[in-house]
Amino acid sequence: MRYDNPPSNDALYLGDGEWMSWGDFDAHYEEQELRARYPHGNLELLQIFEDLICTASEYHEQTGRHLQIYGDIGEIFGEIAYGIKLNKNYAKGSDGRLGNDLVEIKTITPFKAKDIVYINLDRNFSKILIVKIDKEFEIHAKMIDRKSLSKKKGKLRINWNMVKDNPITPSAPHP
Repeated sequence: MRYDNPPSNDALYLGDGEWMSWGDFDAHYEEQELRARYPHGNLELLQIFEDLICTASEYHEQTGRHLQIYGDIGEIFGEIAYGIKLNKNYAKGSDGRLGNDLVEIKTITPFKAKDIVYINLDRNFSKILIVKIDKEFEIHAKMIDRKSLSKKKGKLRINWNMVKDNPITPSAPHP
């Protein structure tokens, strides 16, 4: 913005009569950091995602019980962190698309005794995103190509610790 004088004492001079408030500068810097962290994601959903994680954590802290929203949290994380375009709720088949790949999203909840998910190999997908919400409500994720899985039909058990880390796995925001 162009001002003859700074709009307040809380402004940064950009040169040639241009001033920017520190608040605008901070917001711009934060957005750029988020864009670097989640280059393919829908950043408008980030605040909703963080609110859901915070709500789930606070509810558990207050009641000792868990809300039944972890699957949705895992799917939203996939949308934000990987740019997965989610299908409509309760659509048959995979949970979403990542380019031409159909993606199945499985979430490991903070109350699970073992870090295991079950995949129905009869479903139509080419990638699996496993999202883990740990006991501190931090998010971790690993992506698996279907071609690296067994060729058998039926259900396949996948242990989180047996899946190699994916180099594009983003780190998640903390609540």
